[in-house]
Amino acid sequence: MTTRTNRPVYLNLFQIKLPIPGIASIGHRISGVVLILAIPFAAYLFAESLSGPSGFAQAVAVLNRGIIKLIIFLLVWGLLHHLFAGIRYLLLDIHVGIDKESARKSAWGVMIGAALVAIVGAGVLL
Repeated sequence: MTTRTNRPVYLNLFQIKLPIPGIASIGHRISGVVLILAIPFAAYLFAESLSGPSGFAQAVAVLNRGIIKLIIFLLVWGLLHHLFAGIRYLLLDIHVGIDKESARKSAWGVMIGAALVAIVGAGVLL
């Protein structure tokens, strides 16, 4: 005899309404993967910049392209999100801010804080 549960038969990720801590958690995972995938490009640019004056000029030219600046901004935002969320998870691991309301506020802090620091940093650098 099978037991019936109220669990969904399939999960449609576009219909699930996640709470903000869930969104922050998914953002943490996605930002980590994207940052790992960006390492080869960063290593290539670093090696190119160290190859000599012409290589450095070529790396600077690549970094000055508009689309690359946008990608770098998104990577910085992802790095900040990953950093802030990681700190949040370390605090949760030692039972700081574990109650529902504190967890919700800290998740909003991660989401808004990473965006604000990235925007301020972009304003300073541009």
